[in-house]
Amino acid sequence: MIRPMDGVRILEVAQFTFVPAAGAVLADWGADVIKVEHAETGDAQRGLSRLMGMPVGSGAFAPLMEHPNRGKRSIGLALERPEALEVLYELVRSSDVFLTNFLPGARRRLGIELEDIRKINPNIIYVRGSGFGAAGPDSDKGGYDSTAFWARGGSATGTTPSDYDGLCGMPAGAYGDSLGGMTIAGGIAGALFARERTGESAVVDVSLLGVGAWANALSVGFAMLAGGPLPKPASSKTGRTNPLVGNYRTADDRWLVLAMLQPGRYWPEFCARIGREELVTDERFATVEALMGNAAEAAKIVQEVIAARTLADWTSRFADMEGQWAIAQDAWEVSQDPAVRANGLIAEVTDVDGATRQLVASPVQFDQEPARIQRAPQFAEHTDEILRELGKSDDEMLTLKIAGSVT
Repeated sequence: MIRPMDGVRILEVAQFTFVPAAGAVLADWGADVIKVEHAETGDAQRGLSRLMGMPVGSGAFAPLMEHPNRGKRSIGLALERPEALEVLYELVRSSDVFLTNFLPGARRRLGIELEDIRKINPNIIYVRGSGFGAAGPDSDKGGYDSTAFWARGGSATGTTPSDYDGLCGMPAGAYGDSLGGMTIAGGIAGALFARERTGESAVVDVSLLGVGAWANALSVGFAMLAGGPLPKPASSKTGRTNPLVGNYRTADDRWLVLAMLQPGRYWPEFCARIGREELVTDERFATVEALMGNAAEAAKIVQEVIAARTLADWTSRFADMEGQWAIAQDAWEVSQDPAVRANGLIAEVTDVDGATRQLVASPVQFDQEPARIQRAPQFAEHTDEILRELGKSDDEMLTLKIAGSVT
């Protein structure tokens, strides 16, 4: 199995999900990721008990920590103490990448700014994940994916219908964080490749705002072309110009999403599948021009037909249809999706108690092999192991612990 990051060491001084998720992806790809947590409090995310109304975990297995931290080693360091900072600097000397989401003020205060790290290891790749970027008026401000990615990046208004009295929230916890983490992992891979080719070590910056703007690139592009805001979306886009594009409710209150962008190609077969072959020769829909000109009328007929049968019935009828369609699935259905399972996109992991658990695998595969993942570390679980790798004696380790510099 190809593990493209074998032999690469990532030193991660970060917490929550956005930047740590990048470390998790790199660990999936074979990197040795050392997660630095505060010697007393650890990653602040360990203190969260509920997210989106759900408990974050069960016993020793907490998906909120496992998702962005699987496969890493954890060391507890109180970086405000000189002895702990020296340990960090020793790790910097042997690392390929320094990865952080600490704000500029904290980085300066702790001695982990770019110039501090490069002074110790000039060849290290320095990576900053931020809310709003390394430049501009908000570069010193913190942000979460709900603010920087979802709200400010345009997704909140872009998903909220014009007649909805409210603002749509993110569909899942750490939604933008997970996308941003994968983006950072790709940036690190590119920087490592460039260093291998040129010998130059880059500074990599990824912001939640930038990832949010990228996710909305088409809408932002259209707005700039129009010179102003775009019209707000209606509750349903079904049938505006193509009855085979849109959302249709079934008899059991489920939804089918059709995306057949070539109506002339797919309309005859679709009509046969729904048992309305006469619509193919109906003069209102007999040509592509007629069909698109009478799209709203055709969509109304399609909705009436779809609403008369259950999701299971339509799933059976559409199973081998050429046109593109999908069920609007919930999180449980995604976890059981045959294609998700067939492609190894749900990975098994053994938790600290020896129980077999499951997590969503990172989506990139090499040679069509699913990722093999390991559990996330317990708080400061590998402190002694890592200190011994640095050549620390038992007496030195004890002195560091007594001083409160390490856990």
